[in-house]
Amino acid sequence: MDKLFDRVLVTGGAGYCGSLLVPQLLDQGYKVTVYDTMFFGDAFLPKDNVNLRVVKGDIRDTAHLAAATAGQDAFVSLACISNDASFELDEALSTSVNMDAFEPMVLAAKQAGVRRFIYASSSSVYGVSDRPDVTEDHPLVPLTLYNKFKGMCEPLLWKHMADDFTAVTIRPATVCGYSPRTRLDLSVNILTNHAVNKGAITVFGGDQMRPNLHIEDMVDAYQLMLEAPHEKIHGEVFNIGSGAGRTVAEMIEVIQGVVNVDKPVRTMDERVRPDRSEVTALICDITKATGRLGYKPEVPFEVGIAAVRDYLVAHRPPDPSTYHI
Repeated sequence: MDKLFDRVLVTGGAGYCGSLLVPQLLDQGYKVTVYDTMFFGDAFLPKDNVNLRVVKGDIRDTAHLAAATAGQDAFVSLACISNDASFELDEALSTSVNMDAFEPMVLAAKQAGVRRFIYASSSSVYGVSDRPDVTEDHPLVPLTLYNKFKGMCEPLLWKHMADDFTAVTIRPATVCGYSPRTRLDLSVNILTNHAVNKGAITVFGGDQMRPNLHIEDMVDAYQLMLEAPHEKIHGEVFNIGSGAGRTVAEMIEVIQGVVNVDKPVRTMDERVRPDRSEVTALICDITKATGRLGYKPEVPFEVGIAAVRDYLVAHRPPDPSTYHI
């Protein structure tokens, strides 16, 4: 697809997905502004690129964000408190970031003249489902506040969409793989960390289904939303995933082969599972994104594991027992 815009602002551009998306957009000739709190630094951003502008800021500071957004054509909304565990550490803080700041951010973007707003929601908004493939019209039955707020922000975006303000929401599966700001609190990355650094993987149960998506396929989907025609995405929701899923036990088998660790598995008794949200998940149907936009995930599951393995071997992060699944 051809470029429709020149200037793109990415909130959370120094985060897990943002730190891979930003260099890719720069390589494609976009002028990119990163707006991020930089809690995890920004040394990994390609600051020598003349088309990159880095702004340290909090999305709750609407005036500052509005100033940074002036002159931008498109807005990619990635910044948030990004998982249930972090949300629970400070619910008030998480609510202010993930919920309260959202509509003012949308309005700031629209008033600044942004012509396209891409919102990263989550497939977790569906909750748990018995359906074999969950489409975008599935009821939203979130199990946690993180999931609930992700879903509640979607209609706030629809309130402000207009013919000259294209609005689109994507609901990604759980992302995995390496980026310049790698996260180790995501299911595949957690299990790979345990295999590399402990020689054993401890899980609750093992029959939980996890829909995974390689981070490079995730980043490609964001670029696709920037380049798709208005009429194909305006006011629409798209599931973004691999179109497949594995149980945790199946994931462990693959990880064991990639990491080359003998029997790195110890399964906990089923009675210690934390709650129903940890027992199972769902597989998102990506037919809409594939049929309408030509979206096609291409990176094999094993490639993501190998990249995280190599990162872990090179950097040896802190105690891997911090994370579990």
